[in-house]
Amino acid sequence: MLAFQPAVPSGYNIALTIVSLVAAIALTGTGLAIGISPRVPNGRWIGGAIVGGGIAVMHYTGMAAFEIAGRLVWDVPLVAASIIFGGLFGAAALPVALRANTIKWKALGAVVLTVAICSHHFTAMGAVAIIPDPRIGISAMALPAEWMAVGVALVSIFIILLAVIGLALDLRDLRRAGEAARMQELADAAVEGLIVCDETEIVAANRSFAALACVDGAQPVGRLIASFFPTVCQRELTGSPQHPLEVALCATDGSTVPVELIQHSILYAGKPHQVLAVRDIRGRKRAEEEIHFLAHHDPLTKLPNRTSFNEKLEAEFTKSRGADQCLAVLFLDLDRFKEINDLFGHLVGDAVLQCVAEKIRSILKPEQMVARLGGDEFAVIVPGLPSPAYATRTAEAILNAFNDTGANLPAGVTIGTSIGIAVFPNDAADRETLLSHADAALYEAKMQGRGLYCVFEPSMGEHLRDRRQFEHDIRHAISRKELRLVYQPQAELLSNKVFGFEALLRWDHPDRGAIPPAVFIPIAEECGAILKIGEWVLRTACAEAATWQQPLAISVNVSAMQLHGGNLPELVREVLKETGLDPIRLELEITESCMIKDIARALAALRQLKSLGVQIAMDDFGTGYSSLSNLRAFPFDKIKVDQSLVRAVDTSDEAAAVMRAVFGLARGLKLPVLAEGVETDAELGFLRAEACDAMQGYLLGRPCPISEFTQHTNGESRTAAPRWLGKGELRVIKNTAA
Repeated sequence: MLAFQPAVPSGYNIALTIVSLVAAIALTGTGLAIGISPRVPNGRWIGGAIVGGGIAVMHYTGMAAFEIAGRLVWDVPLVAASIIFGGLFGAAALPVALRANTIKWKALGAVVLTVAICSHHFTAMGAVAIIPDPRIGISAMALPAEWMAVGVALVSIFIILLAVIGLALDLRDLRRAGEAARMQELADAAVEGLIVCDETEIVAANRSFAALACVDGAQPVGRLIASFFPTVCQRELTGSPQHPLEVALCATDGSTVPVELIQHSILYAGKPHQVLAVRDIRGRKRAEEEIHFLAHHDPLTKLPNRTSFNEKLEAEFTKSRGADQCLAVLFLDLDRFKEINDLFGHLVGDAVLQCVAEKIRSILKPEQMVARLGGDEFAVIVPGLPSPAYATRTAEAILNAFNDTGANLPAGVTIGTSIGIAVFPNDAADRETLLSHADAALYEAKMQGRGLYCVFEPSMGEHLRDRRQFEHDIRHAISRKELRLVYQPQAELLSNKVFGFEALLRWDHPDRGAIPPAVFIPIAEECGAILKIGEWVLRTACAEAATWQQPLAISVNVSAMQLHGGNLPELVREVLKETGLDPIRLELEITESCMIKDIARALAALRQLKSLGVQIAMDDFGTGYSSLSNLRAFPFDKIKVDQSLVRAVDTSDEAAAVMRAVFGLARGLKLPVLAEGVETDAELGFLRAEACDAMQGYLLGRPCPISEFTQHTNGESRTAAPRWLGKGELRVIKNTAA
């Protein structure tokens, strides 16, 4: 319009020109607002049409402001065409520009908007014709085109400056938005909760924090920090940066979550803010609680352990001192619990322990406590008793509870217990002594027959100390070289020759003197020392036999604990390899009772031993079950008849009949028989008459050091007697060595 120079005077009405500018701004702004609004259906098309209409309003208002010395004649069809072109292309400009947030579509939208402006303007200019009329004058307020050009140029420059400033602001906002988006992505990738906050309000948060704190789906942004951490003051957060602070997080659903806060400062959106790392420590708390529980409780029965028992007992001692009340301690030990493990397995044994724990716990009062001290040992603390006699009521209640077998236990499993009771202050003045006296009472209860309780008496302490000292001495008997082996010869009745020796254990105690094996062997089995002692006997006997010039057999007794320990075949293989003894010369003597506890395990061990070439003998036959099925099932090479059957065979018809039955059974199974404990010529005569294979006893020789039998071991003589006497009868010379 400013470039148009008609041949007649012209100017512009300043008021209408300003109206034209304001109308353009208002309609274009309205159209853009409607076009980006998601709430208006087809808003982009409607907004674009309004922008196109704004172009027409601006143009024709501007034409109305154009004053000229003449008349303006309009071509109505072209006017309508200009409005239609501007509206259509304007309506298409916004949908194209806003189709995607890319430069390509925005540039294409700008082109369409330019087409809308140009098509409208040029068509509208072609629709007007100027007819000069000197009668029409120009108002004094009309601005010349030159002045209007200067004003438009200044306004355009100002608009361009505003556009440049707006572009710079947009670029800055886009950059900040991109940085914020990247920060948000990084924050959302973190497992820990992260929040950015000013002094009191949360301005940003990641998904982990929202999932932890806003269970109901609410957004944490905009909320006060105190709404999530009401117990934490700002001084605590700012006073310990980079140091974890354990607090409680109040979630939006009202629940509390233990968390750990770590705070540090950052610049966010150009301003200093605090970042709080929120770490969920519920798993750690559960682990700490579990560790604490395991440190103070037995994992199998969930009862307090020895540590908790001692702490509780110490606390009760403190309360009971000076009070007119008694404190009782009950020690419990399950009767024959080892047999349950051996016969039914350790899983059943664990079930028994759990059943026992539940039985005892069910009858105790809240102030009383039962603890598992280890193995099958339990202890009960009974405080606040008016007199020592009341302690026996708890013991009786426990014994009555054991009358009913647990419903979850296999048939045949019976549970019994022995209880020892000691009372403070009557029996002891301190905790250690009280426990020792309760242990002594428990030992006395077991000695009296089990399944009962005993209250401590002063005489029990000395007995228990003597027992404990005996167990201590037998455990150290090997290291102190107090054990020794003696050997008793074994001879064939038919050839009159010594074919081997049985190694027998002796203990020479420095204070108690010679202790019989019948006394110390059972105690060694009870305290577990028999395993080391049995290994020592096996190694010593095999090493001795390996030095003999004559390849005589050596017999070694095996205890039940060795057989069921699981490593007897490996031990025998190792000893044979170390000593170089021929396996055929080693004979292991096993009693029938050793096998009954766990037949499957015993049979597996014996088969492994047989694969080594070792001989297996059933020892003490006739004193145990004497089961024929065992003789048939187990790989025995010999039967050793107990001396209790050999005695009185020459004077008792019943004893002789039993021996004849044994010989007949052995011949049927093709097993040789060795008779133990032969002491008289009459017994020897009976054995020869019944075709017994071998003998052993005082009549042949007493157990002595091997040096007493060098005539046999070194080949000087292997004959048991110097000569044959009438009808082939064997006259054996008794060994009179001590």
